[in-house]
Amino acid sequence: MSVTAEKSVYEQLGGEPAMAAAVEVFYRKVLADDHISHFFEDVDMERQAAKQKAFLTMVTGGPVHYSGKDMRAGHAPLVKRGLNDSHFDAVAGHLKATLEELGVAAPLVARVMTIAESARADVLGR
Repeated sequence: MSVTAEKSVYEQLGGEPAMAAAVEVFYRKVLADDHISHFFEDVDMERQAAKQKAFLTMVTGGPVHYSGKDMRAGHAPLVKRGLNDSHFDAVAGHLKATLEELGVAAPLVARVMTIAESARADVLGR
């Protein structure tokens, strides 16, 4: 009797092509949102998208190539600029909408959102 390991969330989402598509759609939504877009005014978005893709790959169980700062350190300058729960909620909402737009099944969207929510305290420097 063989035991088949459950696929990682990364694999269930569709691997690298799905991550690339999700990050592209996600940042389109984020940058169109006046409530949070100002946090990205001086950001190299190509570099940011690559870091986000690597981070999402890592936290969803894909191959780890993320070498950026941890969430607390990476977001500390934004916390000093007023980053708060309403901004986190907006970003999380765009992530959820992106996954839904890309046809990700509701149970998998819920798992990704649980992962995202687990970063709230670090992102907000608590």
